[in-house]
Amino acid sequence: MALDPVAYKPYADPDDFIREVTDLIWVDRAISFIRENYEPDSIVHGAYGTSTTRDEVIEGTLMRIAASPDRTGQAEDVIWEARGDDAFLSSHLVLSGHLQTSEHSRTIANCLYRRGRMVEEWVVRDSLAGALAHGLDLDELARAQAFRGYSGSWTRPAPADVIAAGDSGPRPDEHRSEVERVLDLIQTVWNERDLQKTEKFFARDLVLLTVGNRVVIRPEGYRRALLRFLECFPAGQFEVRDVQTNFDVRYAGLRVAVTWKFVGDYTGVPTYGPRTGRPVDVLGISQFTFHQGALVKEVRLWDDIALRAQIAGTRGDVDPLDATRPTNIY
Repeated sequence: MALDPVAYKPYADPDDFIREVTDLIWVDRAISFIRENYEPDSIVHGAYGTSTTRDEVIEGTLMRIAASPDRTGQAEDVIWEARGDDAFLSSHLVLSGHLQTSEHSRTIANCLYRRGRMVEEWVVRDSLAGALAHGLDLDELARAQAFRGYSGSWTRPAPADVIAAGDSGPRPDEHRSEVERVLDLIQTVWNERDLQKTEKFFARDLVLLTVGNRVVIRPEGYRRALLRFLECFPAGQFEVRDVQTNFDVRYAGLRVAVTWKFVGDYTGVPTYGPRTGRPVDVLGISQFTFHQGALVKEVRLWDDIALRAQIAGTRGDVDPLDATRPTNIY
């Protein structure tokens, strides 16, 4: 089924829509355009919880732009897929930094647009990258933040058959073999911990881009990066919440985006301070790139400062009722 132009007009297609609208708001500073772009009751799931009003998006966008006015972002990838004939789900990988600098960070925003209006969004930022670049105290940063918690679709059970329908609704059954390969990777390597099987899914010369601006290479590097995260939550599991695919030569061919939730008790290596024995709820997004049937690249993001804030809150390091701490979901 062809996508009705009402889903993305007045732009050429969803890719053009996402790139131009994002530039208009974040680069040209047309923050007021959010009122035309988002539904009044639009839902945003961010690293610190869920917001349910357009006004929060406007306020949060303003605060982020004001905090880093010299930063510019641009599209590194846009993986979009239709949701019916008048809607699409996009996974927008944004690379941002100063115009000439070695300091940069990435954001992935997965946006559900219906008839040209945002209705629900899942967004993760690599806040760890900037903190490390400026030598900031990660725990102090975390204690200054407020983890609100999630509501709505993020609190419901994971979709039973994400190939048929994810959190964003029913999806077209496109590139099934590649989607199944990614889901098999997540279940076999990430959840069942058969790290040896990494080479079954990835080409030898793989690249993983992940939080803290880390660049990981080769299957053994991939295994070590996964262990580095899991060692803190050794019984944790990844839930797949949504998936979309897209083929575009502009972005190196076929890519698969996955929205995932990680839930696990903080009982392992105390990377985030003293153990709590309490669960964490981590929103994450990965973008996978295929070449000749094999996975060659993954971009995997979550907000590591927000994870620290969540743990600090459950540990009692901060007062959950402290109204002076920021609660910018966006």
